Amino acid sequence: MADNNRLGSLAKQTAIYGLSSIIGRFLNYLLVPLYTYKIAAESGGYGIVTNLYAYTALLLVILTFGMETTFFRFSNKEGVDPNKAFSTSGLAVGLVALVFVALVSIFLKPISSGLHYADHPEFVEIMAIIVALDAFQAILFARLRYENRPIKFAALKLLFIFLNIGLNLFIFLVAPGLKESHPTLMGWYENSYQVGYIFIVNLICTALITLGFIPEIKKLRFGIDREILKQMLKYTWPLLLLGLAGILNQVADKICYRFIVPGEEGDVQLGIYGACVKIAMIMAMITQAFRYAYEPFVFGGKRDTADKETQAKVMKYFIIFTLFAFLAVVMYMPILKHIIKSDYWEGLRVVPIVMMAEIFMGIYFNLSFWYKLIDQTWWGAVFSAIGCAVLLAINFIFVPKYGYMACAWGGFAGYGTCMILSYFVGQKKAPIPYDLKSAFLYFAVAVALFFAQKYIAIEGVVWTLVVNTGLLLVFFAFICWMERDLINAVAGFVKTKILKKNKK
Repeated sequence: MADNNRLGSLAKQTAIYGLSSIIGRFLNYLLVPLYTYKIAAESGGYGIVTNLYAYTALLLVILTFGMETTFFRFSNKEGVDPNKAFSTSGLAVGLVALVFVALVSIFLKPISSGLHYADHPEFVEIMAIIVALDAFQAILFARLRYENRPIKFAALKLLFIFLNIGLNLFIFLVAPGLKESHPTLMGWYENSYQVGYIFIVNLICTALITLGFIPEIKKLRFGIDREILKQMLKYTWPLLLLGLAGILNQVADKICYRFIVPGEEGDVQLGIYGACVKIAMIMAMITQAFRYAYEPFVFGGKRDTADKETQAKVMKYFIIFTLFAFLAVVMYMPILKHIIKSDYWEGLRVVPIVMMAEIFMGIYFNLSFWYKLIDQTWWGAVFSAIGCAVLLAINFIFVPKYGYMACAWGGFAGYGTCMILSYFVGQKKAPIPYDLKSAFLYFAVAVALFFAQKYIAIEGVVWTLVVNTGLLLVFFAFICWMERDLINAVAGFVKTKILKKNKK
């Protein structure tokens, strides 16, 4: 019963975190068609956006240096005051972020030139401020998760999305008309500077969201506890290496692409790749929502056999759900592809590859807790570094010949390597009874259905969607048959609840 209650709590919080993540990302999808329809693929403008946001993701890992997970670990550690753990981690990240912004401002010209943005150094400075604020906010969001306050967490995440979308719609749809009708009022607006406005809007929204954390910021009054900080840094440095290697698996291709394929052609190809990857990001939404709820769930649990069995169950359900999402996206690609403009469609073939890579990343995240719980986080750094090396090797060897397709396969191979290594080493160090037979079977059926829809020749979008829906229902029926005990248990639980409610 206790096991079911914990799973129920996990499902509830995942749903709330998922609401902010999935709905937020879905609303953010409104910006993808906006950008791709307003910024032509041949201009390379979207490639610049893709490249700079890749740097931002990498820098965010560096500036937070694993302190989110470290905060959870020490807040649940015997003998450590959670308030001091929060204050120490928050102020440490804040000070590092402040120093980072100062250094970027001082050395802005050489940094901008080195990144090939000598003509627009302000892009680099704006993104530096954004990532510094994001790093500080990461610890504040972690505090909300620790306090089991998913409502405020979701509200702030969604507020950022709505502000961001609203200002972008103004910049791209309203401002050009106002420029013509009221040139004096809109003297600041330039049609040719739309890429720059994307970054400025992000900075405004990020700064405003920080104001929503005033109550949490006040809790930093405990200052930095030097003894706790020493212990935290000892615990977190492997997480930093782990995070670096992990994020490089996600963004290295987008960072390196402009160096491997320099000039405007590189920006054009990177823009096409970046736009199509956005469609595949539904898997990232799922894994992110899962992570937000799962970290407190695991660190707050007991280290017994029952808890390991729970982790095994969660892994199986995660695989089922992500494979269903994978099939849903590829089956309805005739509709989803309209998220981006048609001159970006040539890159759609990367979507299933990138989505499968995201599934591997989610599985790897599930597997990662064995070394986090026994305080041997350096294992994660080793696995991720090896995976990153695989990704980079594939990019540098094959991108010159195969372009962005090599980027997609590089991520697939990199995450696959991390996943396999973590599983085999973890089963020796801290074994968990994962249901491999079911996992392999679910993957086999999903892949078979994917190739079925790919090679069944059907004319017309409507009939294609009808057949693909049938294939998706086949997978759903297969899952229901395989997991019939769980389905029956859930049905019985719901029936009992309804009966109790009717009696009242």
